[in-house]
This record gives sequence, structure tokens and C-alpha cells, in this order.
Amino acid sequence: MTANLGADLLAAVALLNRWATARADFDVPAAQARLLALVERAGPARISDLARADRTSQPTMTAQVQRLEDLGWISREPDPTDGRAALVGLTDAGRTALRGVRAARERALEPSLAQLSDAERADLEAGIAVMRRLVELPAVAPVAAPTDPV
Repeated sequence: MTANLGADLLAAVALLNRWATARADFDVPAAQARLLALVERAGPARISDLARADRTSQPTMTAQVQRLEDLGWISREPDPTDGRAALVGLTDAGRTALRGVRAARERALEPSLAQLSDAERADLEAGIAVMRRLVELPAVAPVAAPTDPV
């Protein structure tokens, strides 16, 4: 077992995400796709919460939200708990765009997955199950919401 299991896991996941995104055929900029995924996970959320989860500034997040709103992919609705704030949520068009990005990334992986042996595929499936369990374990210290790629 490797001494740097956490670092190796994070590096492998990041590499796989970059690899799939680079080979996928979609028209949505990766940063916009990532924000769509964040909004999907967060549900209706304030811009300040999205900025904190994405580890970016509120003005930067406001500009990103505006771009996606202009495309019709997200909408802002009044926050029922605070009339001064708005909640950002996905529109049907945003869900469609996000599904398209995810499908394109999956198609990019298919040829490589097809080259794996049955044993490698089984190992990969077991690894996926472990990774899902890992992110469901209780956190030892408070952490920000994940900002993984789509």
C-alpha cells in the first residue's frame, strides 16, 4: 500500500477528469459545466454560498452566474427567508446542457473502458464503490462543499 494514498487518489481522479474533459466533444466551457454541476448539487443556493463552495470571490461568482443566466441555464428566484437575497437554481435548459456534457465525457471514456479486461473492470467497479463510501463517511473537520468537475 502506498504511503501517499490520499494524494495518489486525488491526483488520479483529477487526471481522469481532465483527460475525459479534454477528449469530450461539447460546446460548454468546462468552468460553466462545473458551475452547473455545483448548482445542481447545492440546489437553490445563494451566490455567496456558491462562491464559498467553489472557493472563489462573490464578485467572480456573480459574473459566472450572470453568464449562465444569460444563456438561460440558471435562474434567480427571491429567497423566501430574506427578501434582499436570491437563490440560484438550474433551469430545464441548464439540466439539458449538463446532461450533454456528462454524456460527452462518458463517450470519451468508452473506448478506453472497452480495452480493460474483465478483472480490471471488476477492480474499477470495486474502486468506485469504495470512493462513493469514502465521500459518505463523516468528516473529521468541517469542509467546504465539493467542487469536483461535472
